Amino acid sequence: MSANLFINGKWSAGSGTRRGRVLNPATGETIGEIAFAETADLDAALAAAEQGFRSWSRVSAYERANILRLAANLTRERADAIAHAITREQGKPLSEALMEARGAGDHIDWYAEEGRRAYGRVIPARAPSTLQMVLPEPVGPVAAFSPWNFPIGQIVRKIAGALAAGCSIIAKAPEETPSCIIELVKCFEEAGVPAGALNLVFGVPAEISQHLIASSVIRKVSFTGSVPVGRHLGELSARHLKRTTMELGGHAPFIVCDDADPTAVSAIGVALKFRNAGQVCAAPTRFLVQDGVFDAFVESFVAGANKLNVGDGAAEGTQLGPLAHARRLDAMAGFVRDAVEAGGELRFGGKRIGNEGFFFEPTVLTNVPLSARIMNDEPFGPIAIVNRFSEVDDAIAESNRLPFGLAAFAFSRRVDRTDRLMRGIEAGMVSINHFGLAAPETPFGGIKESGHGSEGGSEGIQAYLTPKFVSQLNA
Repeated sequence: MSANLFINGKWSAGSGTRRGRVLNPATGETIGEIAFAETADLDAALAAAEQGFRSWSRVSAYERANILRLAANLTRERADAIAHAITREQGKPLSEALMEARGAGDHIDWYAEEGRRAYGRVIPARAPSTLQMVLPEPVGPVAAFSPWNFPIGQIVRKIAGALAAGCSIIAKAPEETPSCIIELVKCFEEAGVPAGALNLVFGVPAEISQHLIASSVIRKVSFTGSVPVGRHLGELSARHLKRTTMELGGHAPFIVCDDADPTAVSAIGVALKFRNAGQVCAAPTRFLVQDGVFDAFVESFVAGANKLNVGDGAAEGTQLGPLAHARRLDAMAGFVRDAVEAGGELRFGGKRIGNEGFFFEPTVLTNVPLSARIMNDEPFGPIAIVNRFSEVDDAIAESNRLPFGLAAFAFSRRVDRTDRLMRGIEAGMVSINHFGLAAPETPFGGIKESGHGSEGGSEGIQAYLTPKFVSQLNA
């Protein structure tokens, strides 16, 4: 795994000697290495993106869509291999990795068609013989930074969105999960994306972001990751007046009203909370359950957590894989310890599993006070908090208490309640009575400290376009 930088249409091992280790989180063993980009490599990528933008932006939307659809089909053909690479390097169960890999083609197809429908408009003029038009144009070369928790699902939106709009892109991918992303980029390469339009680098995140964002070549920055890093990159971008899309962390509430079925809803909650070992920005963390169904919900939720099959993501039947990093084990233990010391009740789990790999028990805490750290900081792991509420307005107030606003979930059979919840919850995405987030045709993004802008939906491609107003007097 040495030739893993893709710059100006060529694969290389980079100009330096620095390498990073790639681990299998199920065993903790080193399974490969990844080349780190040096300044010279980043400068080459910037030059390639600048030239690539000039050529790619002149390709018709129709032809760009044809190339992207071919890339989408290639990802579908190679989805099994990509999924195995995800599981090997990230740890999630193979069944989840397959869903992620197979869904990549749908995201590419969506953007391909949106690129063909990026319409402008004609504005009626006040004077005769005057034509007033708004023309959507690609914003320019993009620097994109994506996380390890959904290594394909996140970066494919950035690549497909930028290319569909006619932008070039330098994708800085996570060093923990390189193989699947390399295979994805090869699909775009073989589909006919020209040299320079798509570039891939790995390396020290702070070095790469500092260098790329400061460059006059880059016109837009897209980042998915934590709030602290997003805030830092936002400051860098603002300093250089770069447009940004920021999809940051969350602390999603999961509201269960007393007219909902606690057993059925708890099954949805277990599936959403422990998917990808809880390493999901939109995963529910604060389960807010109304008094009348609290005990039944907790009993059913704990039973569901207890039934999860924990193990190597590559093993048949695994439902909960390892955490991606050893440092996440210490973080989870710290959250649990702090919550119990603050007065919370540990109902299930709470410990590391074994000494090999990075496994942590699915964990359920109840009656956790607001002073506990986990009630205020995103755990990003397999820990669920279940607290009770009396009135729906109390649940809405708790949902909105934190500065985050990415996703929220709510369950009620009463239309008056669902309407209050839909309108009252402050979040970029609200899913009521089911899980309905992250489809290619729907916008994905948050508000407040969870970021701004959307990926997916018709909003997704607008992030890569800029309106040019033209007023023409025809003599």
